[in-house]
This record gives sequence, structure tokens and C-alpha cells, in this order.
Amino acid sequence: MSSETDREEQSGVATEKKIKLQPPRMYKVLMFNDDYTTMEFVIHVLEKYFQKAAPEAHAIMIEVHTRGYGVCGIYTYEVAESKTAKVIKYARENGHPLKCSTDPVD
Repeated sequence: MSSETDREEQSGVATEKKIKLQPPRMYKVLMFNDDYTTMEFVIHVLEKYFQKAAPEAHAIMIEVHTRGYGVCGIYTYEVAESKTAKVIKYARENGHPLKCSTDPVD
């Protein structure tokens, strides 16, 4: 009796499950204002690690200074975390308490 049930379950139309691919979740790299890191160093970091041209780096630096934070770029999680870690390490090596973090894009 169990062999009849097995045959019934195996007959029918084969269907293929379609997997919907979604783009990876993106993350903002944020830089925060502090009272010690120079504006020149912030511009330097934006040019070095985020490949910003001087005018754009200057605009982001002004946003960090006036608003308290600025968006350096939007990347996949791994890239955002890597850039954040590199910036923090570089800042510490150069005696700056610059704070950087990642935040999911809404």
C-alpha cells in the first residue's frame, strides 16, 4: 500500500521554484563632528578613503561641522564596515578622535 502512495506522490507536473534576487541592503558611512579633529584632516580622509573630489569633500566637511554628522558614502555592509574601520584606525594613528559609523539606509 505504501508503494502505491509513493507512486501517486511522484506523478504530476514538475515545477521549478523561482528565487527572487534582491539587491543587497545598503549602509551609510557617517562621520561625526568633534572638537579636536581638524577640518583639513576630515577633508583629507574624505579624499583618501571615499575618493571625494576636493569640492565635495569640503561640502561634506561643512555638513559634519554644522549638522554634527555627514554622510561619506553608501555601500554594501562589508565595504561600509571596512571603510569605517580604516578611517578610525587612520585617525587614531594620526592623533585624531574622529568618529565614524555605519547605519542602514532606510
